[in-house]
Amino acid sequence: MEYWDIYDKDKQITGRKMKKNDWILEDGEYHLTVLGVVATTDGRFLITKRVMTKPWAPGWWEVSGGAAMAGETSKEAVLREVKEETGLDVSCFEGGYMFTYHRENPGEGDNYFVDVYRFIGDFEETDIKLRDKEADGFMLAELDDIKKFAEQGIFLHYDSIKEAFIM
Repeated sequence: MEYWDIYDKDKQITGRKMKKNDWILEDGEYHLTVLGVVATTDGRFLITKRVMTKPWAPGWWEVSGGAAMAGETSKEAVLREVKEETGLDVSCFEGGYMFTYHRENPGEGDNYFVDVYRFIGDFEETDIKLRDKEADGFMLAELDDIKKFAEQGIFLHYDSIKEAFIM
């Protein structure tokens, strides 16, 4: 069973935990998620297309990310998520933490912080090994491609993370 740490409004761990996707958070309590924008040194971005079996936003484009597990730091979580979803080890890439935003969903028990990272490095398309249950495909996209997907309403989190694409 996967557990997540519960954080307070100041992003401090409370010492309490919740089961993954249990949605028991009270107002003012949060869990931590991470997003990893991965860029090539020539300014393209690795984006993946969500599998159609996902219950939320199937077929949409996104960057790698997910929830931090209990006891895991934000950086450990983003490195794990990028590796699990794309096969890339970005731990030696340039970059790192950029900023945090948060979402509040009053009464739903699903409030969260999102730590956004950007990693820049050299890699080939053949280095990318997608996880079957996560993604149906990928592309090394120009910023204009990402903006077009966002305008079409099929790119997750763009308005919240667009500054991470500015190189």
